Amino acid sequence: MPIAQLAGTDPAEEKSKTFVFHDEGHTMGNALRYVISSYDDVEFCGYTVPHPAESKMHLRIQMRNGRAIDALRRALKDLVKLCDHTIETFNEQLISFQTDQLST
Repeated sequence: MPIAQLAGTDPAEEKSKTFVFHDEGHTMGNALRYVISSYDDVEFCGYTVPHPAESKMHLRIQMRNGRAIDALRRALKDLVKLCDHTIETFNEQLISFQTDQLST
């Protein structure tokens, strides 16, 4: 998942950034937007897919405190944890269901 940053009006400003994710779309954009928006230090987070023919997604993060890149890094780690938890829970429930089916 290659990521680039769009140039801003003030390159020294770290609180507001737009990141471009290549080969990503609404699935990743909405998941990251949801996670990042839950952080107290985030003022705004949103994403766009500029055009259906282009395989990229823009993610905008504006912080009250801290750096936008740090919020993105944190969100990517939190999203991995969330996905791992979902897979583990699904597998546990699948095994439980299969065990119940065999005992009936």
